[in-house]
Amino acid sequence: MKKQLLLVITFLLYALFFLPFFEWDETWKAIAALIIIQILWIGKVFPLAFSSLLLILLISFHFFSYEQTLSYFSSGIVWLLFSTFIISTAFIKTGLASRVSLYMLKLSGGSGKALIFISFLLMTVLSVLIPSNVGKGSLLSSVLDSLMKSLRKIADVHYLGKSLFIGVAYLAAISGAFVATGASSTIYAFGILSDVSRDLNYIRWFLIFGIPVLLFIVMLWGIFLMIFPPEKIDRKLLLALIEKRISELGPVGINEKKIMCIIGGTLILWIAQPLHGYSIPQVGLLGACMTVIPLAGVWKWEEARESIDWDLMLFFASTLMVSGMLVKTGTIEWMAEGLNTILTGRQPWVIILLLILCTSIIRIVFVNILGFLTIMLPLSITIGHTIPGLSPMQIAMPVFLACVPGFFLVTQSPVHLISYSYGYFTDKDLMRAGIWSSAAWIAVIICSVFFYW
Repeated sequence: MKKQLLLVITFLLYALFFLPFFEWDETWKAIAALIIIQILWIGKVFPLAFSSLLLILLISFHFFSYEQTLSYFSSGIVWLLFSTFIISTAFIKTGLASRVSLYMLKLSGGSGKALIFISFLLMTVLSVLIPSNVGKGSLLSSVLDSLMKSLRKIADVHYLGKSLFIGVAYLAAISGAFVATGASSTIYAFGILSDVSRDLNYIRWFLIFGIPVLLFIVMLWGIFLMIFPPEKIDRKLLLALIEKRISELGPVGINEKKIMCIIGGTLILWIAQPLHGYSIPQVGLLGACMTVIPLAGVWKWEEARESIDWDLMLFFASTLMVSGMLVKTGTIEWMAEGLNTILTGRQPWVIILLLILCTSIIRIVFVNILGFLTIMLPLSITIGHTIPGLSPMQIAMPVFLACVPGFFLVTQSPVHLISYSYGYFTDKDLMRAGIWSSAAWIAVIICSVFFYW
């Protein structure tokens, strides 16, 4: 019934704004198109890919030519997403992802407090190698659940479970900002911000966003130790459980060694991009192809192509179209002018704080980070061009970070739902942790703007 109602609203909006019986300028048509696609995406009226196809038709009939619309599929960041799908799935399929995860958890020395901190850091490591929040969340949740089931048989680890699994829900998205290829939303942001700052590269991205993420991880660890103090556990037992899981994986296989070399080489080329001049998407495609090449690769193309989320590829390209439409029609400028009437004359720190708070509040109702960024990033860049004393990057960077996490509701991301499904925390636990964590995240962003960036 809900989907039927949303579909009726969508048809009415289309009839009102796009049929030739009514005259609207392009700005209002763009706003109507934005509302229509957000209804389809957020309301899940149709599968994500089909909604994206409808958007392609809408934009090609009313805003761009069909050829211009399809040109967004040739964007470098679309192919970077394509490449990272292949590389990350190969990393998981070979078993290297589980091995790396277990060896990192072993560094905890069997301490519950250290296990929480190491699991948080593990998320950042996985972000370098797996550009999917769902992929990272699913992998780490399954590893942690296996350990927790064994621990629960002989000890009370109630609070430990809360910290570990709420940490997965929070840090799957936040760790995605750690590196330029950390998540599909980050890849999109990297493409948009690269147009603003031409010297933005893999290393510079890490220095800008990776350091605040690491700072927040330390703060989040302290918060969780305060509100969910972990129970004392037998260190030798925990280490024995981790060792058992590692031994089940067997010796390091040839495919694990191959993917280790491929990923290592790809990362080195990404880091050295200012030296050799090849773009990050180009290097990513090289790494993806290396996983399939006979002898050097780890699987066949028939397997690799199944690892690609074609629905997300369509959705990703369509988000670029939405941004292009909002810019071309002047809608972003119109929105920015409206906000400027509120922001003009205020101190820079007040402007940034207001934007961060508003973004964080609106983010509560947006399940899809990528769809939210298509509106907020172009808008923040435009605002940055019009406010004296602030640059587009100074506005866009904090807004990007404010868009990323969901602290309060289980419905704020698919990873929240995955982590919640294991049954280690409740909605009330998430809300309790979210109040403290969101305050810490906003503090990190503010401090980054004025004392670091």
